[in-house]
Amino acid sequence: MFIVKSYPLAVLLCIITMLCWGSWANTQKMASKRWEFPLFYWDYTFGIIILSLTLGLSLGSFGENGQAFFPNLVQASLNAILLALLGGIIFNIANLLLVAAIDIAGMATAFPIGIGIALVLGVILNFIAVPIGDPILLFVGVGFVTSAIVVDALIYKKISSGKSTRKGILLSLAAGILMGFFYRFVASSISTDFINPDKGLLTPYSAVFIFSLGIFLSNFLFNTFFMYQPVTGDKVSYSDYFTRGNPKLHSIGIFGGMIWALGMLLNMIAAGKAGFAISYGLGQGATMVAAIWGVFIWKEFKHAPKGTNSLIWLMFILFILGLGLIIMAKNV
Repeated sequence: MFIVKSYPLAVLLCIITMLCWGSWANTQKMASKRWEFPLFYWDYTFGIIILSLTLGLSLGSFGENGQAFFPNLVQASLNAILLALLGGIIFNIANLLLVAAIDIAGMATAFPIGIGIALVLGVILNFIAVPIGDPILLFVGVGFVTSAIVVDALIYKKISSGKSTRKGILLSLAAGILMGFFYRFVASSISTDFINPDKGLLTPYSAVFIFSLGIFLSNFLFNTFFMYQPVTGDKVSYSDYFTRGNPKLHSIGIFGGMIWALGMLLNMIAAGKAGFAISYGLGQGATMVAAIWGVFIWKEFKHAPKGTNSLIWLMFILFILGLGLIIMAKNV
């Protein structure tokens, strides 16, 4: 299977993760005018499974190093499989809660609370489990990225309607805590030695595939709830998925899931050289990538009040500083 052998390549893959995790939501934005999020989310889930299986059968099966995709799945212990499945289940409910929080409280409240908590908690948990890198540089870097997310919140607050409810904040807190835990469960199912995997443990390729199955299976519970009990808008049914959907709408959702899954798999592959804490920390900088889309592509701040541009530049400076410190943490 393909294995990362250099730290610079690992950093590059983490940067691609940022791009993927910060960009997949554009597909939902493209489909949102004609397609409710719960319906889009089914296709998004299919996309994650398709991409993870495709890469498992290709990059995860060829080459002389490591263990091929199917042989690794066959020898996996029940404990490793359950950990990867649990990671998918936790991620799924966290992702859906975050979307619900955004609908209720707005981007300015939900995103900084949810992703900020996930970033800090995720890095701490993964560093405790696998302490790779300089902790001072790592956590100072995380602090800078978190500060950039807070500035991002101030920017969105300037252009948002200011809606915020206790329910939205509570959903954001729950989403952030769960989002901070999901990665550790998946990482725990993977052998830290990718070349000679420990018996019973998974490779990144098989772990992400099982993780995707956890998302899909839990969707029948969690996403069904949001279909029939929507936070905002009208409820939808399973028949709507088939009668209102068309090839274009379905392909947009599948593509969105494939983008996210590519980021997840590359992040896990990079962790073999960078460590899980650094990989996760770099990947969760995706919030800034989403902000870049908002600023330069969707022109969300075109009519923002005076002073917004200064905050935008401050946000990007803090993010770049944090990113640099997180990268440097491994070289010390």
